[in-house]
Order: sequence, then C-alpha cells, then structure tokens
Amino acid sequence: MNVSSSPSILPSPTAQEPAGGLPRNARLYLCTDARRDRGDFAEFVDAAFAGGVDIIQLRDKDIEAAEELELLTVLQAAAARHGRLWAVNDRADIAMLSGAPVFHIGQKDLPVASARTLLGAGAVVGLSTHTAEQVEGAIRLSSPVTADGGLDYFCVGPVWATPTKPGRAAVGLDLVRYAADAVAAAPGADAQSAVPWFAIGGIDLDNVEQVVAAGASRIVVVRAITEAADPAAAAQALLAALDAGAA
Repeated sequence: MNVSSSPSILPSPTAQEPAGGLPRNARLYLCTDARRDRGDFAEFVDAAFAGGVDIIQLRDKDIEAAEELELLTVLQAAAARHGRLWAVNDRADIAMLSGAPVFHIGQKDLPVASARTLLGAGAVVGLSTHTAEQVEGAIRLSSPVTADGGLDYFCVGPVWATPTKPGRAAVGLDLVRYAADAVAAAPGADAQSAVPWFAIGGIDLDNVEQVVAAGASRIVVVRAITEAADPAAAAQALLAALDAGAA
C-alpha cells in the first residue's frame, strides 16, 4: 500500500460509529501495526472487520504522524463499510485530527480528564490497567457521577507475557478474576450499567476459554489475528471460542 507524504485530516466519524459510550456487544478488539512488512494494511483490516472484529486500533510506534493519519483514512473507511469502530492509541492530537471515535491511553499517558477535555464527551476513552489498584481506579473513573470526564472502558493485562509489550510483566488470570468481581460489586452495577472491560495480553485460540472462565467476556488480541493466514477466519474462531467459554 502506498502512503503519501502529506497528512490528510479525516472528517468527523460517520453515523455508523456510535458516540457517547462503548457498544455493549463489542467483544473482540484488535490492535495492529501498519503492516509495512506485508504491505496489506487495507486488505487486512477489511478482512478482520468482515470476520467480526468490533474495534481495530492502529498501534505502531515506528510510523510518523503523517503516515498514521493516512493509514487512519483507510481504517476509517473499512470501519464505515462494516459498521464497526476504530481507535487511536496514545496520541490525542492524532485522535483529534482524525476524528477517531475511540481513544486509548496507558497509565503513564495523558490523564483521562485531560483526554476528555481535548476530545469531548462524544469520544469513547479507554485505559490500560495492570494492578488491582488501577482496576479500582478505572471503575471509579467510569462512574456515572464522573460521566463528563470519565472512562468508557478499560483493559486488564497483559494476562500472559507478550512481545508486543516487552518488559511488561504478565498479571496472570488472577487479575482478570479480580476485575470481574470488582466490576460486579461496583455500586449500582448491573448488566446494562457495568463498565465494559477487556482482557489483553497473549490471548489466542488456545487459551481464550481460560480467560472467559476467569470472568472476561471481551478480549483484545494482536498476534492471534495479525499473524493468521486468514484474518477473517481467525476472528470468527475467537468469537466462537468466546461463546463456547461462556456457555
């Protein structure tokens, strides 16, 4: 895929991209790099969405802002065709310029309140968590009381060690269990109001049912789809495993 050297500013999210919260049926979240080694970014994201991926985040520390904006035009178009969501990681300026419907940050990135100030109430904002204290903090930030500056979802992990996060210690299934219990016990929580959360880190078809058994109903994956010969089939298999684990 050829990417021009000058950035293009994307239009606002389409009507197919819901705002003001994460859809409750969003279960499969994919992070991918720019796929420079394969040159098939457009084909890949289209196949992943076709297989049932709900959200695709472009996460690539090795590309410049101009190239990221160009790739996000491709991602946005694919998401619009399939009625799905797309996300920007870390960079609030890129999220603003691209009109990204979903913005994800880490513990050491821009504070959630600051991200909300920049992006407004309509953006879906997510946060990574790695400890019980961070999980509790994410639940507090997602409270309806803090809706104007709050959090729409959070991620728990990495469940298993993964080369996509070198140096990050695995948290294991215990933190997944903790998150499930903590969300269920949050004041006023029920199936409709509980904050959505995802397990992340080394999850694939061989272990996804363990994650579901620990209490997760949503997952973030990378290599389970990015390294698959057939991304659509890989996504379908993961969704089927989520269903099987929950049965």
